[in-house]
Amino acid sequence: MTTSTTITTSSKTLTREEADAFGRELDELRREVAEDLGQRDVDHIRAVIKAANYAETAGRLLLAFGFGPVTFALGAGALGVSKILENMEIGHNVMHGQYDFARDPALSGRAYEWDNVCDGGDWRHSHNYEHHTFTNILGKDRDVGYGFLRVSEEQRWHPSHLAQPFTASLLAINFQWGVATHDLRLDELKRDPEARATIGTRARPFLEKAGWQLFKDYAFYPALSLWNAPRVLAGNLLANLGRNLWTFAVIFCGHFPEGVRVFHADEAANESRGQWYLRQIAGSANIEGGKWLHLLTGHLSHQIEHHLFPELPAARYPEMAPRVREICERHGQAYNTGSFAKQLGSVAKRLVKLALPSPRASRASRASRSAKVVAPETATTSTSTSRAAA
Repeated sequence: MTTSTTITTSSKTLTREEADAFGRELDELRREVAEDLGQRDVDHIRAVIKAANYAETAGRLLLAFGFGPVTFALGAGALGVSKILENMEIGHNVMHGQYDFARDPALSGRAYEWDNVCDGGDWRHSHNYEHHTFTNILGKDRDVGYGFLRVSEEQRWHPSHLAQPFTASLLAINFQWGVATHDLRLDELKRDPEARATIGTRARPFLEKAGWQLFKDYAFYPALSLWNAPRVLAGNLLANLGRNLWTFAVIFCGHFPEGVRVFHADEAANESRGQWYLRQIAGSANIEGGKWLHLLTGHLSHQIEHHLFPELPAARYPEMAPRVREICERHGQAYNTGSFAKQLGSVAKRLVKLALPSPRASRASRASRSAKVVAPETATTSTSTSRAAA
């Protein structure tokens, strides 16, 4: 378990050359780990898949054939743990392509479909491409507030934000549905005729996947249990609720606690590889804890490392983190980390604070904020494609 650390939000402003030197050190770390990937990584993910399958089987059997509150609680809990493992450590990481090196069809990032109402293809576009390429860039990364939450003073305040402590709670309860509808871009329907014309086609994968998930959890398995159908339905509902709340907490702790910043498009224009790395670090935060916490978060407790190296197996992040932190310290870059309680409390406080109108940060103040790099004078050879692959 790591030692609790006070969050520091001030970072040294780096020139382009300094940022590129910083980036080369991270590239070297990436190369070292990529060359070391092998059987132990495959064994890890297969062991987690087996554990998730065992937990699901135990949970469904306890719900279907058990009696009384104890077996109900154990069944719903086991099924919830299975869904968390499958979504976080398995689905999220496999769908990132982290195990494509194994050339195992069952671990293919392009083919895997997770136990979630979100269609895998939609998620790979909105998350793998958009979020990991344009991390925390206002107007480009739609994960910033998910289109309706104000998580930074840089976002324009709207009266609807007054309700965001309530709407954030609704999102937490229904998080898989928020993720599932994200790539539908429902907010564009009022102003974009093309979006209205194509919504039927774009919504088909979501409707098919969501329909299957609803049938499986709330019709098929309850029907199999006959007289215990209400118990199974309730257990499945609680398992999905637990998974939603946990996933919401992990994702928000990694993206929106105090010290994490957002960017305007001009700040990221023509950025070099090193500057892209700086943006990932400034837009991320870690959660401290032991190996079980890391496993249940899908190792997104190391959100900084995930944003730097999304294509590397997440189980490698704990061993990479000390190197990343040391590189950050030598280059004067803040490394945002804290306990789960501290990061979650920071997120809650921020959501309440930003629900109220406040002055938007001026461009002068943004220039002095953490991880701001000197704007490049010439275009770079970095491309959106290479960043997305990273």
